[in-house]
Formats: sequence, C-alpha cells, structure tokens
Amino acid sequence: MNAIGQKLDVLGAGLKLRAQRQQLLAANIANADTPGYKAVDFDFASALNRAAGSRIGLATTRPGHLSGRANEYANVALKYRIPAQDSIDGNTVEIDRETALFTENALAYQARAQFLGDTIRSMRLAISGQQQ
Repeated sequence: MNAIGQKLDVLGAGLKLRAQRQQLLAANIANADTPGYKAVDFDFASALNRAAGSRIGLATTRPGHLSGRANEYANVALKYRIPAQDSIDGNTVEIDRETALFTENALAYQARAQFLGDTIRSMRLAISGQQQ
C-alpha cells in the first residue's frame, strides 16, 4: 500500500477508536450511580498502534485489488479504571475524571476529523491540479 493509503488508514482507524472510546466514557458517565459498576477504558495509543500495524491477507486476484486491513480496533483490550477513592457501593466511576476524559476525547475526535477532511481536500486539489 502506498504512503497516502497508509496515512488515510491510520486517520480512519483513529476516528473509529475515538468513537469507540467516546461510547465507553459515555457509558461510564451514565452508570455513575449504578452500584457495583466498574468504569472501563482502553489505552488509545497502543490500540491505534495495533490498528495501524495490523494487516490481513485477502486474495487479490487482479492488479487493481487492494489488500484489506484487520478490524482490530473493534476488539480493543478494555481495562478497569482504578479509582482514586473507593466508594461504598463498589462503583468506580469518578464523574469529574470521566467528564474530563469525555471532553478531551471529543476534542481529539474533532481535531482528527478536521485533519482527515483537510488531507482529503488537499489530495483532491493536488489531483485536479488546482491551487489552494
């Protein structure tokens, strides 16, 4: 695969991972008052490295066929969050921490989506030979 395809794959994988993490953080926030609920998260950097480096071998029967990418970011290793202070009911959600992580992740998602859009726009301009 060429460098452009690899860059787009990494950016796309990052968006999918950010979206998945956003769902996990939202579930943590939603269960802040659920007795016994254990907050979960995953290491974004290692999940992105796995998603960016993983390839699966698909049969390419013609020169124009593209090889596929493994969908490993759908199966990230979830880890339980260790709270700074234990709660009486066994719930490990710390709402301030989860809200901060949720906001940080949303901003990172937005920045990555903007960067992906700008990258595609730049490529389209380069292909068409237009000036920016």
